[in-house]
Amino acid sequence: MTAVEVSYTEDGPADAPVVVLSNSLGATRGMWDPQVPALAERYRVVTYDTRGHGESPAPAGPYTVDDLVDDVLALLDRLRVRRAHVAGLSLGGMTAMRLAAREPERVGRLALLCTSARPEPQGFLDRAVQARSGGTAPLAPAIVSRWLTPAYAAQHPDLVARLEAMIAGADDEGYAGCCEAVGHFDAREDLARITAPTLVVSGAEDPALPPPHQQLIADGIAGASLLSVSPGAHLPNLEQPLEVTGALLGHLDAAGGHA
Repeated sequence: MTAVEVSYTEDGPADAPVVVLSNSLGATRGMWDPQVPALAERYRVVTYDTRGHGESPAPAGPYTVDDLVDDVLALLDRLRVRRAHVAGLSLGGMTAMRLAAREPERVGRLALLCTSARPEPQGFLDRAVQARSGGTAPLAPAIVSRWLTPAYAAQHPDLVARLEAMIAGADDEGYAGCCEAVGHFDAREDLARITAPTLVVSGAEDPALPPPHQQLIADGIAGASLLSVSPGAHLPNLEQPLEVTGALLGHLDAAGGHA
């Protein structure tokens, strides 16, 4: 499949090392809003909407995670960026993981948040069927209930509404295609090939991709470090923004000002 021209935003100094942030299944690049200002003080931050999400095109499927990697490579080429740090959460983490295994020369440092090298397939394949038959909006409340811990969600109804609107705004077919990409993803044999220095972040209370998924990744990538965030569900970057942003900065800054 041909790469699509994804919609993206750039923040920070044009001559700084580049950091690409890849969104989770159902979210848009707006999920990274808490991280962007701090990162943009010293990095050229590129956020984008995965195909089928937000303002990006939703070509006819099926999709694979390799297709999503191709989209990122095409974006980097459009921006004339040879090498970038890459951080991704959930589906974004799968994209980042596969990118680092497939194109090691393009990735500086890697951050994998609340993701999996081998998700349990059936739930995602079932969700693809539901999105095609009834649209994404009816799925939104149940999905967002896994993104934040119940206590945090209860205290932040505006955020819950915003996240549900992200899911409802996804293209039904594009979202279904991305669900299938997750359902068919298996990067367990890729882990040993990843050479980028890697930070793995786990939400201690994540019901969507619980901590054993991140432990497997950290165990499989040589030298990887693992951070557990609590309380934190599937999007701990929203619930614990200071801790997650600080961890990302610490990891990226260790590169010494280059990607």
